[in-house]
Amino acid sequence: MLGILARLGPGLIIAGSIVGSGELIGTTKTGAEAGFWLLWLIVLGCVIKVFVQVELGRDAVVRGKTTMDALSEVPGPRIAGHGNWLLWYFFIMFFASLGQLGGIIGGVGQAMAISVPLTEEGRAYNAYMNNERQLEVAQAELKLVKERDAAAGTTVDSDAQRRLVATIARHDEVHQRYGDSPPTLTTYWTDDRLWAVLIAVVTAVLLVVGRYALIEKVTTAMVALFTLMTVGTVILLQSTFAWSIQWQDLVNGFSFRLPPEGERGSSTALATALKTFGIIGVGATELISYPYWCIEKGYARATGPRDESPGWAERARGWMRVMRWDAWASMIVYTIATVAFYLLGAAVLFRANLNPGKEQLIRTLNVMYQPVFGAWAQLLFLVGAFAVLYSTYFVANAGHARVFSDALRVVGLASKSDEDTRRRVTILSGGLPLFCLLLYLVWPKEPDKLVLISGMMQALMLPMLSAAALYFRYARCDERVRPGPLWDVFLWISSIGMLIAAACLLYSQLK
Repeated sequence: MLGILARLGPGLIIAGSIVGSGELIGTTKTGAEAGFWLLWLIVLGCVIKVFVQVELGRDAVVRGKTTMDALSEVPGPRIAGHGNWLLWYFFIMFFASLGQLGGIIGGVGQAMAISVPLTEEGRAYNAYMNNERQLEVAQAELKLVKERDAAAGTTVDSDAQRRLVATIARHDEVHQRYGDSPPTLTTYWTDDRLWAVLIAVVTAVLLVVGRYALIEKVTTAMVALFTLMTVGTVILLQSTFAWSIQWQDLVNGFSFRLPPEGERGSSTALATALKTFGIIGVGATELISYPYWCIEKGYARATGPRDESPGWAERARGWMRVMRWDAWASMIVYTIATVAFYLLGAAVLFRANLNPGKEQLIRTLNVMYQPVFGAWAQLLFLVGAFAVLYSTYFVANAGHARVFSDALRVVGLASKSDEDTRRRVTILSGGLPLFCLLLYLVWPKEPDKLVLISGMMQALMLPMLSAAALYFRYARCDERVRPGPLWDVFLWISSIGMLIAAACLLYSQLK
């Protein structure tokens, strides 16, 4: 067992990529629109994909092939020497996922602009907008307190009233200083864009000179930091009178129902949730990149080239056991984090009638931590938001460089030599972060939409990857590492579930 734990890693790399835009942006936005009603769909989206993830990893361990090589073997339309239908769609999804990373670097820039403004205009704008959000939260809190007091037959909580009075006083002071509208930002190069440029350049340098061990350590620390803080916030939220999560909220969340017709946000909540479904848990990009990390970690290399010897079979079964532990351990990490983010979005943002998006994306998300941490909320949240979003930006760009380089090789658009492949990975490691930055600078006002567009494209690819996993299981799997019948049942359930989710998303967009 200690040997297994010492060799975990690819799943934590994936968790570092996952606990970011999908959770902090997509999941909380779903909670802000749907309340607690779609909690079941979010949990399902985390758990259901692990079976496909392990099957793709099994193929890498047994045959030592990269994901692109393996996917190119799946039956269907193809052009000889230039890939098949799966690889063609991958390129479409890949460029959409770069838009997602553009949205993420925008979020990182917003977090830094709020915490460390670079210009006087930025400081004035922060003071005004922070005050506006605090007033909205205080008003929402007093309303909730009155509703709960009325239901319980008790008197209104005087603390909530005092907080609202103090917030209104600060609000009046800010308006006397700046007027009734936020200070005008007169330059295109606002603080968030300046920070985005700086961070993207630093990331490009780190990825060019970095190695696997650096990526693994950085992302593990970042994920642990914000996950623990967010879970702790949900627990401490129960000590507040206005914002605490009630038993009925959880009953609604696991009722397997959609938000009631006509309820605030119900018309858009399902579409947002289905797009989020594609990027929570292991999204399509993570499913594709996971075998690469397994190969780079050494799982396939330690197993060795496949032969008929009992020794190979024993090694393969041993490394498959390590990989299953790796996949399930990471699933537990990102599911706990995802549920915590959703509950915060539903408990605070939905009740305060706030929907995170556009230039106020990060500032609105900060509201989730105010009921627990008060004046400290902004500092703690901004540190955590930077950690979790930057880890996604860092790891996803590292994975994209490896996968895209390999895809170019498989479809015959680049050299197949190992030396040229390593050179392409290095070039892409430096170039992709800068390209993502360019996408954000072109569309700076809607980083949340960049994230959700990628979620939609990934959700549509999930059933394609499920079909590939089934093909590997029944046409390419070595009998000596064949899973049991119960695993097959869950693999089919997983595949059918992802097909249904993709079909529902496509219907919601075409309706």
